[in-house]
Amino acid sequence: MAVTGVLRPGHVALRVLELEPAVKHYRDVLGLEEVTRDDQGRVFFKAWDEHDHHSVVLREADEAGMDYMGWKVDSPATLKKLASDVEQSGLCTDLSWIPAGEHPATGERFRFTIPTGHVMELFAEKGIVGNNCGTDGENTNPNPWPDGMKGIAPSRFDHCLLYGDDLDGTVKLFTEVLGFGLAEQVMAGEDKSFMIGAFLSCSNKAHDVAFIRQPVKGKFHHASFELGSWEKVLRAGDILSRTKTSIDIGPTRHGITRGETIYFFDPSGNRNEVFSGGYIYYPDKPTITWWDVELGPAIFYHDRKLNEAFLSVFT
Repeated sequence: MAVTGVLRPGHVALRVLELEPAVKHYRDVLGLEEVTRDDQGRVFFKAWDEHDHHSVVLREADEAGMDYMGWKVDSPATLKKLASDVEQSGLCTDLSWIPAGEHPATGERFRFTIPTGHVMELFAEKGIVGNNCGTDGENTNPNPWPDGMKGIAPSRFDHCLLYGDDLDGTVKLFTEVLGFGLAEQVMAGEDKSFMIGAFLSCSNKAHDVAFIRQPVKGKFHHASFELGSWEKVLRAGDILSRTKTSIDIGPTRHGITRGETIYFFDPSGNRNEVFSGGYIYYPDKPTITWWDVELGPAIFYHDRKLNEAFLSVFT
């Protein structure tokens, strides 16, 4: 499949209550690489197998949560085209261009607020720093992983789950304007026609972003990072226990996406996930539908019961 247009999640910018405890969590427990800090006091990280300069941004603030999520597109021409399409759709507010260099090693970004109240941005250019696996040049004769990894050590930032009110407008934006596919949906109501959850993919992953309908705007449920195997998810549980990190739930399996998972919190209360598995998604794959009465196994397949804290705690 030729992946064009929006390629993948490029970065997530998170607010934390105290910077240095958060840095220790994301660097030493989660195991991301600290790349740089800027004169605004922000700290930039990447996962080991990401070649782009950064994928996670932390800044200290009075309230935890997500500032914005960035999406990498395939070219500057696509960036201009999608920016125009977003503007003409009439679905978004607060449209603006962020100049090149405002994020280190990053080109200009087009920022907008989507119907659920979340701030999104598109960009085409970010510096390549590599993954330190090559033995003769960055991508020549590489080893399967680099030396010196810390903590859980996910391979990439993978997706976010977000809460907001206008799910219909946001799904319309992502599917009709940005070109995402609807991989899975959760439906409610007597005739099962009221969408309460949407799992959207711009690639061949089970989802690149997901939204749950809630009577709030712009809320953050979790940022997720990929591990590669169930064994690594179990190892992540061991690391979280020995570092006394607050575990939310897991290890377990989702019905939605089929992924194996464990959830935990950073020191500010932002939820993280590490996961493995999930099916391959192609644009011609029929949308999987879950009914709200089956939400237990949809979210936690093993015990088939809802965890109210999992649904109600967000930043």
